[in-house]
Amino acid sequence: MLYGRSDEISVIDRLLADCRTGRSGCLLITGEPGMGKTALMEHAASAAEGLRVMRGTAIESEAHLPFAGLHLLLRPALDRTDALPAPQARALRGAFGLAPAEPGDRMLVGLAVLSLLAEFADGGPVLCLVDDAQWLDRASAEALLFAARRLDAEGTALIITARTGFDAPGLAHLPLKGLDAPAAAGLLAEHAATLSPANRYRVLAEAQGNPLALLELPLALAAGRPVATGQALPMTDTVQAAFLDRVRRLPEPSRHLLLVAAAEDTGDRDVVLRAAAPLGCRPTDLVPAETAGLLRVDNRTVRFRHPLVRSAVYQAAPVSLRLVVHTALAEALHRPEDADRRAWHHAVVATGPDEQVAAELESTARRAIERSGYAAAAAAYERAAQLTESGTDRARRLVLAAEAIAEEGDIDRMVELARHGAASTDDPALTVRAIRVRAAAAFHHGLLRTARRLLTEAAELTRDDDPALAAHMMLDAVHAAWYLGKDEIADTADRLAALPLPPEEPLAHVARLLTWTVRSAIGQGDRDHGTLTRRIAAAERTGFGGPHDTILVGATSLQAAGQDTEAHRVAGELLARCRDRGWIGRTPPALACVARTSTFLGRHTDAWDEATEALNIAQELGHRQWIAEISGVLAYLAAVTGDERRCHAFADDALAAPEPDAAPPGMSWAHWALALLDLGHARWESARTRLAALHTGPVSHQLPGLRSIPDLVEAAVRLGRPADAREPLARLTAWAHDAAQPWIDAHVQRCRALLAPEADAAELYRAALRLHPDDRRFERARTALLYGEWLRRVRRKSEARNQLRDAFETFRRLGATPWAERARAELDATGEAVPGAGAADGTGALSVLTSQERKIIRLAARGLSNRDIAAQLFLSPRTVGYHLYKAFPKLGVTARTELAALAPTDAAP
Repeated sequence: MLYGRSDEISVIDRLLADCRTGRSGCLLITGEPGMGKTALMEHAASAAEGLRVMRGTAIESEAHLPFAGLHLLLRPALDRTDALPAPQARALRGAFGLAPAEPGDRMLVGLAVLSLLAEFADGGPVLCLVDDAQWLDRASAEALLFAARRLDAEGTALIITARTGFDAPGLAHLPLKGLDAPAAAGLLAEHAATLSPANRYRVLAEAQGNPLALLELPLALAAGRPVATGQALPMTDTVQAAFLDRVRRLPEPSRHLLLVAAAEDTGDRDVVLRAAAPLGCRPTDLVPAETAGLLRVDNRTVRFRHPLVRSAVYQAAPVSLRLVVHTALAEALHRPEDADRRAWHHAVVATGPDEQVAAELESTARRAIERSGYAAAAAAYERAAQLTESGTDRARRLVLAAEAIAEEGDIDRMVELARHGAASTDDPALTVRAIRVRAAAAFHHGLLRTARRLLTEAAELTRDDDPALAAHMMLDAVHAAWYLGKDEIADTADRLAALPLPPEEPLAHVARLLTWTVRSAIGQGDRDHGTLTRRIAAAERTGFGGPHDTILVGATSLQAAGQDTEAHRVAGELLARCRDRGWIGRTPPALACVARTSTFLGRHTDAWDEATEALNIAQELGHRQWIAEISGVLAYLAAVTGDERRCHAFADDALAAPEPDAAPPGMSWAHWALALLDLGHARWESARTRLAALHTGPVSHQLPGLRSIPDLVEAAVRLGRPADAREPLARLTAWAHDAAQPWIDAHVQRCRALLAPEADAAELYRAALRLHPDDRRFERARTALLYGEWLRRVRRKSEARNQLRDAFETFRRLGATPWAERARAELDATGEAVPGAGAADGTGALSVLTSQERKIIRLAARGLSNRDIAAQLFLSPRTVGYHLYKAFPKLGVTARTELAALAPTDAAP
């Protein structure tokens, strides 16, 4: 019986009940030591009738070994690994040391865990229990939590226990507090009925509702040992004192054997006994510890009954004895596969510089990186550096530690290690690598001015010896400067152009294209369309330089050049590569680029789904730069629908400025979004003010700058201030000339129509409508609305109705509610009554689906299997099947073959 935990038990029972019906769920139970986390987990195990149970307990001494905790948990399911997609199977085997490891995205292992759990659950619902998760190695914790947040319809229940402070965003959280007074008294009465009233009061006061203390402190009192004098001891010290009292009553060989077991990582009984033998211990010395309830022993393992026993034994031992034990363990771990554990035991013993141990740790770190265990690698590199004499090797190992921890996103720690590494050497190459780490940290923090400065410094240090490396850093510097202002971007682009890159170097083509794009955006340099076309072609022939970041640069340059369809293709191919290879950490910028082009192409539902997915991943990874920019795109899409609340919320996130005196990364998109929201609601003055600030501010060169000019012209004309539109229209006209894209020409004609005398306006509007591509329906409808409004004002009501009717129907299908209301009001003014705009119908049925269902349906319509869709969307196949099952009735279809006939939807969310 668990006293005082009825509410917690009901939560667990509901989770298990849902699991039996095929639904998945996760629960994180946290509390201070002894609060009953493990007891609740035992209740879950005992109540798991009809479920298969997988269990794992994290161990503090294994926290530096990548994927150690995950391996213990998943051992029962590893025979299903062959059923996973090949990249996931390779990543999982490599992580667990079952096959040669391949460097890759650390999140790919998390996706493999999700798929493996889904495969295992295919044979029936599964309960996964993970105890003491605060001791999980970083790689295991990341992979497990990544999978946990994506469990949906696999029939898997996951319960994790951890001490207070364990961070697991996105999981249902059940924090445990001390038992209330009646429950505490009941527990104590059942287990210590012979306590005197005075001692019962003392135990209740000391325990403060901690169940473990309520059970253990009476044992200390029964042994005649005072629990405390004067003020109450901290709870952890009190409980540990109770454990140590029982340990101290054991024979010395048993105490030594307990210490060996506490220092050993895996609980391997044979290793523990081999290491304990030089200390005079025999297998029979396990018996007193087992009889005292401190250990549980079977044919293979030695396990402590509670983690506090392990902690108490290890922490109370003299340091000299601990060193003897670690030496014995290092000697006992003689197999090649024990190299990493052996290295760490040697590292514990080392008290000064020791190159042999440092080299062992460096090898351990390299193996960890091959398995994407970056936190473990960083720890090994850092300890190796501590055991290295001052000089180049020490600096190199510190920089390697910084680079490894950069993959984990521990920004402050990576900066600290990089600075120490740079301060320990005069080697220019190491200095450059340290600066790049610091720049990456600054960029992810949104400190773009700092990132640009550091990257420029690093590029200058290596421009003559390695111009290709310098070019990579300057491309990153241009990326950072793009968000700062015209002066910064111009200076950075000039530095990039001045690098002595060989003509055959692929990066040279990307550098020339980016330089052209920057100078065009800020109104400088060669604006000839032929030059642009040649540079795009040259960059594309080299695959935009090959690496992920340079392909993004190429796609962004295409967007700046107005070539949205081509940009969508390039970014889409990059996104497909990220999905196929499980590069989850690289997905947000690729998704953001695809979402931008979908927005520009008028595919608003696609854009919403892409941007939402990008935002979720960016938030999970803590990428503040991408969080801000993606929030701006989502604010724009919310503005299309007229959703004031969501638009302002996303705009606030986009306008969050992490760096003083620098423009927020999402500022241009936020201003454009809020202005579009105002235009939809006919708030002309507010729209003009926002757009004027965008066009005269430091980020007018960014993508929203040119693309929002038609909105500025419309607002200015509505306010009777046509003069405010002349200069922006001239910029738009110049861009149209440079880009030679019909859709930009359509915008120019629409703006001219707004400013034209009555005799010329009609032809200009008709020219704009002819130039609008069919797939950019939102902008075409806006032109039709403006033309219809003009026709009504000049009393050509019959013609006005045709234009306004077309605009109204398009806006209604797209879910652009305020724009549909504007068109309806104009139709009413012509004498044609129409119903209210209502909800979007999504040109068919996709608008009735959730965002997740829409993404799955689109991929299923292309013929992808559930397994392929799962790999694309970082879900499990069972979750894909569940959402298809939910979506089919909404769409009125009964087979996958019918999905291809659904009309494509570009409705706003």
